Amino acid sequence: MGKPDTRARIQGAAAMLFRRHGYSATGLKRIAAEADAPFGSIYHFFPGGKQQLAEHMIRTSGTEYGRLVLALLDSVPDPAESLVHAFEAAADDLAAADYADACPIGTVALEVASSNEVLRIATAKVFEEWVGAATEWFGHWVTEPKTAQSLAYSMVMMLEGAFMLSRAARDPEPLRVAGRSMAELLRTAIARAGEN
Repeated sequence: MGKPDTRARIQGAAAMLFRRHGYSATGLKRIAAEADAPFGSIYHFFPGGKQQLAEHMIRTSGTEYGRLVLALLDSVPDPAESLVHAFEAAADDLAAADYADACPIGTVALEVASSNEVLRIATAKVFEEWVGAATEWFGHWVTEPKTAQSLAYSMVMMLEGAFMLSRAARDPEPLRVAGRSMAELLRTAIARAGEN
């Protein structure tokens, strides 16, 4: 099997480097070297340079990551256990990557929220997409729309916060605790819905 085309290699290298090092610390020369691509090819595919490449990476990686989380949630029949499973998988993946590869959006979002409006909007749209998809997923178990949305926000916030704590501590336990906490939140919401 041949290596991916130049554009795909550039996108993959950029996603990995932005995720690990952030937007400011990642230069185009480093992306080109990591992608094994001529430097000029970045501008061929992304005439707007680093910002356009980062915006593209945020949108595509965000969508892919959202699908991955939903697939993990759908892989276990019990909804509370599926939350524990998804957070456990995230903890295992982060530890296996030596705490370098966390959420593809969170690293950039924290960095650009007050300094780059184009990228802030791109990250905000991804988070909105995730909350919408998670609200729909929780809606299978909790019929009250506001409760489903609240659970969705909680899941995204716990995941992002736990990634940050796990990376800083170099310990997967915050992700595992967050998964158990989300499972308990869902069980409580389902029990309350049953009482009503």
